[in-house]
Amino acid sequence: MEFLLATGIGLVTACAIYLMLRGRTFTVVLGLSLFGYAVNVFIFVMGRLWTNAQPILVGEGAVADPLPQALVLTAIVIGFATTGFVIELALRGRHESGSDHVDGHEPGHGPGYLPATADTEPKERI
Repeated sequence: MEFLLATGIGLVTACAIYLMLRGRTFTVVLGLSLFGYAVNVFIFVMGRLWTNAQPILVGEGAVADPLPQALVLTAIVIGFATTGFVIELALRGRHESGSDHVDGHEPGHGPGYLPATADTEPKERI
């Protein structure tokens, strides 16, 4: 079971790194979200996988550790807020530069290139 979880976490982390290295802001945001999910599962698994364990100490027997669960719950809330903030930054960058590329301009065009709108031709920024 541990090998399966470690492989799954590694696969999700690899996909997240691949997406973060892409040139568009949407894929970067998806990569950051996937990386956050991988870290959450990693923290949760570090608390060990218990079967038939009681969540609170009652009598004898194995007891599940509540600390990783609390850390993951906190990380989920913080990750959700951070993702919303990064999406807002990406939308602002798209509005300011006219492109959703992380460098602010489309590949093959100069840094001052403005994309064409419905009523104008593409032009260089002055």
